Amino acid sequence: MILYDTGVSGNCYKIRLMLSLLGLDYENVPINLVALEHKAPEFLAMNPLGKVPVLDDDGLILRDSQAILVYLATKTNSTNWWPADGTEQADVVQWLSFAANEMFNGCAITRAILKFNRPLELEAPQKLARAALDVLEGHLTTHDWLALNRSTIADIAVYPYAGLIWEGNISLAPYEAIRRWFSRIESLPGYTPMEGLPAPAE
Repeated sequence: MILYDTGVSGNCYKIRLMLSLLGLDYENVPINLVALEHKAPEFLAMNPLGKVPVLDDDGLILRDSQAILVYLATKTNSTNWWPADGTEQADVVQWLSFAANEMFNGCAITRAILKFNRPLELEAPQKLARAALDVLEGHLTTHDWLALNRSTIADIAVYPYAGLIWEGNISLAPYEAIRRWFSRIESLPGYTPMEGLPAPAE
């Protein structure tokens, strides 16, 4: 199994974290975005979108971090992480969509503007980020986990860009339920950090 990866990417980190939690061995192939390695013909042959992560599992090529999370949990028959029941799957999938939409367009873009000096206006994505964090805080005030009252790939999908939002100049101090959720994720057997995570205490 080969993971084409960029260390500072929250979407790539989701996959590294999931692989670690599942105890799976893999080869990590770093992709240098500054050098435009993700736009090279050989990379575009795997992912015509020119984005990381990409997973190659013995010739099966998968792109999109949410899809890869589903694949890894299914491959290992890990029904704790990805349930077999369709109704339960729907509960998880709504949070995968939240990760790909609200969390990315709000939290990930806000972080990218400041951390990587992206030439974008900050006000709109910061507003989206705070709205997404408010949704998370509201849910986690009465739930320990995002779905099914246990840790699932929903938590792994949403955690990175929530935890990295401090790099987007948004304080996590007001979000007590989210910070307790961070602690639960970071206590899972097999948890592995990345640059910026766990978030520094405030």
